[in-house]
Amino acid sequence: MDLAILIKALILGVVEGLTEFLPISSTGHLILAGELLDASDERWNVFNIVIQTGAMLAVVWEYRARFFKVDVRLYRNLFVAFLPAAVFGLLFGKLIKENLFHAVPVALAFIVGGVVILLVERTPREHSRVESTQAMTWLDALKVGCAQCFALIPGTSRSGATIIGGMLFGLSRKAATEFSFFLAVPTLVAAGGYDLLKNRELFSASDLPMFGVGSIAAFVSAFVVVRWLIRYVATHDFKPFAWYRIAFGIVVLLTAYFGGVDWKA
Repeated sequence: MDLAILIKALILGVVEGLTEFLPISSTGHLILAGELLDASDERWNVFNIVIQTGAMLAVVWEYRARFFKVDVRLYRNLFVAFLPAAVFGLLFGKLIKENLFHAVPVALAFIVGGVVILLVERTPREHSRVESTQAMTWLDALKVGCAQCFALIPGTSRSGATIIGGMLFGLSRKAATEFSFFLAVPTLVAAGGYDLLKNRELFSASDLPMFGVGSIAAFVSAFVVVRWLIRYVATHDFKPFAWYRIAFGIVVLLTAYFGGVDWKA
């Protein structure tokens, strides 16, 4: 396989792993990185979705004690939370890809998402109703699952939607963050498997090294982020991520408007 393709796969894998569990949108970053790397055709779009499985495995490994024991409440809550986005994705996924998987819509979603995070963080919360994921009911899970539907819009952030949504619905910052991690497992596996199966004719056995490099890079970088983020939320809020989103989105819009970057959109 061409070395240039493997280098692109490595870069995109690192971008995926670093951004998947932070409230800054992995899909948005991958779309923009793909355009800069000239890796934005349908094959690369499928690749970006499939390597999310590598990032997901970092969560499974970090929380293996929870996942590999019979925890009926956790499995039930994950199933309930997974359903809304699965249904909406099947109904509107093609329409969203055709119209919103471009630099300018992504940049706008970055900015709007950043503003939402700032507004939520300014809302006083003296006490959380749900302090841990073990205390979540199926209704709590359903509410978080509905919030995850907003992440179908590229640039919104799956992690951002589920964490901020969870906090709005009464979960503590740590509980919302951990459940966002857990919910990534069924969501990313289903998305990657479905997209790969639907577009299998675009690939051959010779593409396996590309997927291997991307998935391993996503796993390693995501593992670092997951461990860091749990420590971070114990003493910090998400305002820095909000300002990053706003600044990043403005830069993309300015470069698109003034022609600093040849965004294909």
